[in-house]
Amino acid sequence: MSEFSLIHTHFKHLTAPHQHTVLGIGDDCAISNIPPNNQLVSCVDTLVAGRHFVHETSPHAIAYKSVAVNLSDLASMGAMPYAILVGLSLPKSMANDDFCQAFAEGLAAACTPFGVELIGGDTTSSPILTISVTALGFVPHGQAITRQGACVGDVVCVSGTVGLASLALHGILDDLNGDGHANRPPESLPEKLRQAMQYPAPQVALGKRLIGFANSMIDISDGLGQDLGHILTASNVGAVIELDAIPSHALLDALPHAQKWQHQINGGDDYQLCLTMPSAKLDLFKTQNPDMPIYPIGQIVADKGLVFLHNKKEVDLLVKGWEHF
Repeated sequence: MSEFSLIHTHFKHLTAPHQHTVLGIGDDCAISNIPPNNQLVSCVDTLVAGRHFVHETSPHAIAYKSVAVNLSDLASMGAMPYAILVGLSLPKSMANDDFCQAFAEGLAAACTPFGVELIGGDTTSSPILTISVTALGFVPHGQAITRQGACVGDVVCVSGTVGLASLALHGILDDLNGDGHANRPPESLPEKLRQAMQYPAPQVALGKRLIGFANSMIDISDGLGQDLGHILTASNVGAVIELDAIPSHALLDALPHAQKWQHQINGGDDYQLCLTMPSAKLDLFKTQNPDMPIYPIGQIVADKGLVFLHNKKEVDLLVKGWEHF
């Protein structure tokens, strides 16, 4: 299959045209209009087979997650997703209709709920399956939520359950060989775990609703401890976290505390939001948005560092999130 045949057959008409697209797939570049009084927000993530997903992962799930992790980045700044560009590097054995059709359907499944358009990209042959997605979004001028705004006294919150994706990955990887192959296919996992690992839900609507409420925000991709640490460093503050307040699940609660906390603090891949806001604004947000629960798990303090408590006693936990190298 040629590059142009692959693009025309599987990707050119994959998503609905967006009102801000002037020119999409089919030329050297895409052309877009930026809405008045908005700023462009952009991000890129690259996923590599054997490093970011096990080789046994279905092409549908690979494509979906490649998009979802980028939409989660946009959500963490309160931005509304607009479009994506996809760089797809394929081994020749995968450059066929079966793989590309399932992959395209996974892209569409992630894009369609948010009205996101695929406006361009590139394809090439490669020894290793690699997907690089660039996502574009818009946020009202000057209202993006960054990592830098956490204030002493802010409540630290998360948007949902933390640790399930890590538990899922632990359940399928062979820790002894470290080659990115699974002991068993992801499809054999309990549905809740498989969904958490392969089909995370970007918190786009919540992120947008938090504009004017949250002082700082980040998405949980590399581990709650490490990602919250980015907020603390950028804001020059510290935090105290109540481990028992972190939203959990029965599958995690069944584990010994040390294992459960390892998944929650260092596991990553949750793509929930971690944010800080004044307690008065938290109360107001809950009143005005009863359909969007967020969960307080701690407080921003002046002393630098990250302190964990269990039953009001300090717990010594090493924060070591996902390492990209």
